Amino acid sequence: MSRGNGWKSRGPTASAVKGAIAGGAGVWVMDQVGWGMYLREDPQALEREKRARVGGKDVAHVAAGKLAAAVGRKLTPAQPHPVGIAVHYALGVVPGALYGLLRGRVAGIGAGRGLLYGAVLFLLNDEILAPVLGLASGPTAYPWQAHARGLISHVVLGAATDTVLDVLDSTGA
Repeated sequence: MSRGNGWKSRGPTASAVKGAIAGGAGVWVMDQVGWGMYLREDPQALEREKRARVGGKDVAHVAAGKLAAAVGRKLTPAQPHPVGIAVHYALGVVPGALYGLLRGRVAGIGAGRGLLYGAVLFLLNDEILAPVLGLASGPTAYPWQAHARGLISHVVLGAATDTVLDVLDSTGA
């Protein structure tokens, strides 16, 4: 299969759109894996994770609440809310668009068929940016199981994003 030929044959906009589509699909696959792991985790670890969450909410819903507050609104219900779900998907769609755009142009971006991409997203989003932006507690507040689940889920996201991009590229989409 081709590795990023969309840039050459269709242009950068098409590559970014395909990446966004692939990123959305990757989030869906990531969620299936992450929820499967979550439902089988040690109850004590889950309780520690719940206590560590900002306002008891996941990162996307904390971000959605902050966005709503910035425009003078309040999300009801606070979680789950369509805006929070949209933010959750945007956290895969936007980087997916960038990945689709750069995968065939920058050496190393597609390393490991998306596995490296997923691992980097985990480190940047979950371990660094979310705590810095006040969307999550610091990494030490969470049990190791939450970090392991996050890393595995994001690696799956990366592999799924890369695979969907391959399929889109091979079909000439």
